[in-house]
Amino acid sequence: MNKARLAPALGYSVVVTCLLLAASASAVADDSCGKLMVLTVSGAKITYAQPVAAGAFAGPPSVFTGRDLTTFYKGVPAFCRVVAVAKPTEDSEIKLEVWLPVTGWNGKLQGIGNGGFAGLIDYMQLGWAVTKGYAATATNAGHEGTPIDATWALGHPEKVVDFGHRGIHEMTRVAKETVHAYYGKAQQRSYFAGCSDGGREALMEAQRYPADYDGILAGAPANYWTPLLATAVWDTQALTLDKASFIPPAKIPAISAAVLEACDGLDGLHDGILNDPRQCHFDPATMQCKAGEDTDKCLTAPQAATLKKIYAGPHDAHGHEVFPGYLPGAEDGPGGWGLWITGPAPTKSLMAFFGLGYFSNMVYEDSGWDYKTFTLEGGLKTAKEKTASALDAIDANLKPFEARGGKLILYHGWDDPAIPSINTVNYYQSVIVKMGQRDADSFVRLYMIPGMQHCDNGPGADSFGQVGQLTFDDPQHSVDAALEQWVEKGTAPATIIASKYGADDQHHTKMTRPLCAYPQAAKYKGSGDSNDAASFTCEGKK
Repeated sequence: MNKARLAPALGYSVVVTCLLLAASASAVADDSCGKLMVLTVSGAKITYAQPVAAGAFAGPPSVFTGRDLTTFYKGVPAFCRVVAVAKPTEDSEIKLEVWLPVTGWNGKLQGIGNGGFAGLIDYMQLGWAVTKGYAATATNAGHEGTPIDATWALGHPEKVVDFGHRGIHEMTRVAKETVHAYYGKAQQRSYFAGCSDGGREALMEAQRYPADYDGILAGAPANYWTPLLATAVWDTQALTLDKASFIPPAKIPAISAAVLEACDGLDGLHDGILNDPRQCHFDPATMQCKAGEDTDKCLTAPQAATLKKIYAGPHDAHGHEVFPGYLPGAEDGPGGWGLWITGPAPTKSLMAFFGLGYFSNMVYEDSGWDYKTFTLEGGLKTAKEKTASALDAIDANLKPFEARGGKLILYHGWDDPAIPSINTVNYYQSVIVKMGQRDADSFVRLYMIPGMQHCDNGPGADSFGQVGQLTFDDPQHSVDAALEQWVEKGTAPATIIASKYGADDQHHTKMTRPLCAYPQAAKYKGSGDSNDAASFTCEGKK
């Protein structure tokens, strides 16, 4: 037979065979997905199970930034989309989704955390995970609403519990059964990642449900919920009970500049970043206006007094700290104090929304509650009695999680204007005290990020694979990959290289910095490019 004629024929045959096999595999996947509608899951019901072709998912904008994600969704591969509702109590309605890659599943499950008061499912994170080959799951934590809305909680104590910890556990339970039913086998490993309230959810999982996940990433955790939100109301009172005390947005840049002038060089480098803001003892009185003066470049006496109170944090009648104050260093910027603490106008900051929403709807259960009547000690006592068991994730005994091989990585931006970063340092140290340094070192790490605000933003390097930037690639540059390497290979994470990208160009790296395992910190070597991680070394006791 003529080989020249045979080659094209064979090529055509191979192409046709491949197309038929692909079509057959797609039909099988579609059939397997549809059959999940009849899957029986105790305490839950599958309400939707349909295949989604590659690039065909049409989802909402980003949950927190509002950025249009149409282009992003076009890059999501084919997956089986499952929607379910879990009802552990008569007043529960925990909506959740499980996305299952049609091909290329890596054998792992990725759980995704919420932010604020939850109420939404983060489709971008689901898409990121599926793109990397993970089966992924997310939930609204038991209610519908925006992340700053707590009205759903009024008169619904079981929904508060669902939000507090039960929703994530139910999501995980249902997701694991769905994964097994679709693929015919269980996941090899399971991971959870969340920041802010998602960080609180992450610690709840490690503390309450240690068998749910093998590796947990907890960023800027709002784990000590009751005093955090009491502090939010206390700060709001400090800023607003006396109109003269309010610090308007126009004065925030001057505060930031004064802080940097006083403290920027303490770490040996003038770069607009405080390496460890605990070393900065900036006194607001130094920028007090002269008699009869009031400009955007100075603070009136009442404003200076208020700023000092916010830095110090609330103390009880005996002078004992109730909750850490906010550290100086990155007051300015789109993710700074003007958004979180002071707000554009009195009582319009995000922390005011969270504090007032929490106390009116969950603690006092009174939509007409007046925050001006709040007292720190009385309010915190009532808050703990009503909600601490559901919302606070402060148990330092992680032995059950550690005993089954679980690994935990905590991270927090030193300049967080939402959740004081010292809170995470305190929790990490409480684990060491409870479990001992050696045991703690075997399964938990903490990374404190200089110049990073709440979960991202700020002048520091804020991109290292955390939630919102899931990469799952290089363990030297991705905290997610470092966690997986620790779980799967037993290689404990060391230094992680974080990056700072241009605001309008995510492909242009402005700077890199090493993130050191706490209590070590990055120290400038004294020479070299200060925007290059190679010019720094990790110093301090391990």
